[in-house]
Amino acid sequence: MGDLIVAVDIGTGSARAGVFDRSGRLLGRSEHPIAMRRPSADRAEHDSENIWQAVCAAVKAACRVAGADTARVAAFGVDATCSLVMRDEAGKPLAVSGGEDARWDTIVWLDHRALEEADFCTATKHPVLAHSGHVMSPEMEMPKLMWLKRHQPEQWAKAGYFFDLADFITWRATGSNARSRCTMTAKWNHRAHEKERWSESFLKAIGLEDVRERGSLPDETVPVGNALGRLTPDAAHDLGLSAECVVATGLIDAYAGTLGVLGRFAGEPETLERQFALIGGTSSCIVAFSRSEKFGFGMWGPYYEAVLPGWWLVEGGQSATGALLDHIVRAHSAGGEPDAANHARIIARIRAMRQEEGDGFAARLHVLPDFHGNRSPLADPHALGVISGLALDASFDGLCRLYWRTSVAIALGIRHILEKLGECGYRRDTLHIAGGHVHNPLLLELYRDVTGCRIVVPETGDAVLLGTAMVAATAGGLYPDLAAAGAAMSPGGTVLLPDARRKAGYDRDYRRFLALVRHRAELETID
Repeated sequence: MGDLIVAVDIGTGSARAGVFDRSGRLLGRSEHPIAMRRPSADRAEHDSENIWQAVCAAVKAACRVAGADTARVAAFGVDATCSLVMRDEAGKPLAVSGGEDARWDTIVWLDHRALEEADFCTATKHPVLAHSGHVMSPEMEMPKLMWLKRHQPEQWAKAGYFFDLADFITWRATGSNARSRCTMTAKWNHRAHEKERWSESFLKAIGLEDVRERGSLPDETVPVGNALGRLTPDAAHDLGLSAECVVATGLIDAYAGTLGVLGRFAGEPETLERQFALIGGTSSCIVAFSRSEKFGFGMWGPYYEAVLPGWWLVEGGQSATGALLDHIVRAHSAGGEPDAANHARIIARIRAMRQEEGDGFAARLHVLPDFHGNRSPLADPHALGVISGLALDASFDGLCRLYWRTSVAIALGIRHILEKLGECGYRRDTLHIAGGHVHNPLLLELYRDVTGCRIVVPETGDAVLLGTAMVAATAGGLYPDLAAAGAAMSPGGTVLLPDARRKAGYDRDYRRFLALVRHRAELETID
């Protein structure tokens, strides 16, 4: 039996692949871009074949970097954003916006075209919505499916498969139409804990009585860590792997990152319930586990067995964080392209200005970061961002001030989510950080000081890939269960403790943040 694992993480702009040994050591890593089409500000589309090609390119390159004999790869795992893929009855692409170019067959997770449909779902007040924070988000799959049926009836009539993106990749890899419990529970209103897995009354209320037949959606789901089958000969050729390689159930990307940083506690129930994961990238998610159902307005979940067997998972999130900082850089006259070098230049200047100006640095600038709606805890996809305190300053230093206060606002939003989770009964002890934000020193500092939490930054540079590798290692038989894989493969971490000297200032910022939330709501009510 092989002793290596290949894990793939599909983000918004690229596919990343890593080769791991059974101890969780990353032997080789590669990344390949994926295309995205933006027909309008609220729409975003992928080409699923382009994604598959990017996955294959990244896997082959990672194996080369690792110098790995591909015959040693025991298992393949994938996580992805919760994007929606539409295929016809023959499994061929169907354009989600119609037209002759069929390749744009995927509605990206951040696409908000289905706002009206999400509002319709919320207005039903159906009991199913208790597991979605009582509010349906346009980032979930049901509103997107409603939009397709309403606005693309010809495409709907041709449809034969609807996939969450991770399930599409496992289907492409194995030919199996089995679906992951992670994806279906979290994004499709499928209820693994109920006798009636799909709520027929809910599907009827939102006009999707035919969605299961139309999209080839099975009644049962496969638990995380199970095997779906082996690679087909074609897929093995495309990926450069052996056809003996086992394919694991897919995951939502944030939940893979959660397992990557919290997996070592999976066999320690008392400890696990006090650990939170913060997965920060284009957007941000706060994830926690509980042994019982704990509901809260504006929180996604609790979802039964979305990752760990017998455990409930809850998620709070921000729809735009890394994407918001990119937007601030791109939109400012002194900004430019928001690449890594430009972000680093801005962060270096912010450090110097904070040293020069002290606590008064940009103190009168205040930001609400809801430029793409508020996912949690307000659950308002219509919410808009607010910037208070702008001056006639178009300089680079002016950009740095705005970037700093936007970063502060992102951390304040995380504090808001954490406090609401606390009101729901989730006990916070430690916040584990994963995702791209581990590379932004400003955000790490702010998460520590603004929330007042003990922060752990994992020694691995890619906890999302590692979590997916843990799932694949379990499916491939290298470990008997996820708890054993988590204990064996988890890295250490660096602990960051909050700076007590900054507490009073950030407490004041938080009071102002909440005041801005109230004032924004007040403005919306004025006729």
